[in-house]
Amino acid sequence: MKKIATRAGCLAAILLTSTTCFAGSELMPGITTGIPLGAPLPEGLYMITIPTFGTRESTPKVDMTAIAPAWMIWSTPWTIAGGRLVFDAVTPYADVSVRHLGKVSGFTNPLIEAQLKWMLGDGWFGGFQVGGYLPVQSDVGHDWGAFESALAVSYLKDGWNLSATTGFGTGHSGPTGGPDWWNLDLTATRKFGKIEVGAVAFASADLSAPFAGYAKQSQVAVGALAGYDFGPVNVQFKLTTDVAQTNYGGRETRAWANIIVPLWNPTPTAAAPRPAIVEN
Repeated sequence: MKKIATRAGCLAAILLTSTTCFAGSELMPGITTGIPLGAPLPEGLYMITIPTFGTRESTPKVDMTAIAPAWMIWSTPWTIAGGRLVFDAVTPYADVSVRHLGKVSGFTNPLIEAQLKWMLGDGWFGGFQVGGYLPVQSDVGHDWGAFESALAVSYLKDGWNLSATTGFGTGHSGPTGGPDWWNLDLTATRKFGKIEVGAVAFASADLSAPFAGYAKQSQVAVGALAGYDFGPVNVQFKLTTDVAQTNYGGRETRAWANIIVPLWNPTPTAAAPRPAIVEN
């Protein structure tokens, strides 16, 4: 099997071969599940670490390990039209292995975003974010930039976290390019004291073809989430599996973790509400 080109973007990997193309969304489908992305954060600095490992039952099998080692989020003291202004940035690392044939690994394209999030009342929150991927020279990155945007809504009340995030991103034409893409991440969990349990699901689809003969890909996956609030650190574990896929070569099973750490707040914890991504 001849490898034509490889890349990965924000935890997503592309492996072009003579028989199968693993491309997909720039932002890894399912990565925001468990996180109420619609909710604004109190002023401060936060870090989310997201390791993940998955195996796709293609021929040959493809393993993909990735980590967002430090997804940094700065919730600023400023508001615009009542919405909290937030900035975030991350440079993920990915390792893509084709069984018995070799692998590629390295840091992928850095993502920089700006967000606005509102408290809508009665447990409802919502917002949007826009950002871009910067070009990078690596075995798993690409040397062209891309734009992405997302809308998120969350219901956080009585221990419930009901959240939906939908995202869109641009691609790039050419044999080493990528498609325009769309993602949808869904979360339905509830906390019982410090324990959190529930379900997650996600879907993704290519919206364009970067070159002639490209086979557009799509997938739908479901899974379960279990978490525990250790106080300053909140940890969530997820296990998901595809229930449908098109042109990926096989279904994927993936394990994830969300490790959420508030690094700094300008006021004592007792005087300020805890961030929605840490406790709801």
